[in-house]
Amino acid sequence: MSFLFGSRSSKTFKPKKNIPEGSHQYELLKHAEATLGSGNLRQAVMLPEGEDLNEWIAVNTVDFFNQINMLYGTITEFCTEVSCAVMSAGPRYEYHWADGTNIKKPIKCSAPKYIDYLMTWVQDQLDDETLFPSKIGVPFPKNFMSVAKTILKRLFRVYAHIYHQHFDSVIQLQEEAHLNTSFKHFIFFVQEFNLIDRRELAPLQDLIEKLGSKDR
Repeated sequence: MSFLFGSRSSKTFKPKKNIPEGSHQYELLKHAEATLGSGNLRQAVMLPEGEDLNEWIAVNTVDFFNQINMLYGTITEFCTEVSCAVMSAGPRYEYHWADGTNIKKPIKCSAPKYIDYLMTWVQDQLDDETLFPSKIGVPFPKNFMSVAKTILKRLFRVYAHIYHQHFDSVIQLQEEAHLNTSFKHFIFFVQEFNLIDRRELAPLQDLIEKLGSKDR
């Protein structure tokens, strides 16, 4: 089921992924929100003492999915088959979609189509209890870290597309502070745990360096 084309006016582009209240992951999410509130993002991304790394990465991955979902949801009207006929992050970077199961050979498609494929794919991963167990005591699979890395690498591409192709719209909507904070949080998180290859971050390297230098 593709959510994008049915409800373009809605502010979230996909249904929000909820972490069940009362669960340990919910507590972790609350902890993350509390430390984020302190304004120190470097500290906010660190693994809380005594916590499981996989669980911390899982909770934050869900949170980033929800954030990007909302950010992209606000600019879908500017990101169309016509204005963004290819999925790109500036003239030097173009992304083709493949998920390894339904679409094995990478296909060239418009940005809204690509992002729809991407977010639907991420959502399917997050909803898969064997990959992202929500119950306490259920172990994470051995390939969890590589799944999480692929999800985060792909979510980065949505930020890259928004910054390169739609930043003017973001400014018009007065959302640049929200976008910058969300992206900075994302980057500090993936840097802290070495989750995205540096080459993948190249489309926004200048911005990443700028955000990092402000925080040293």
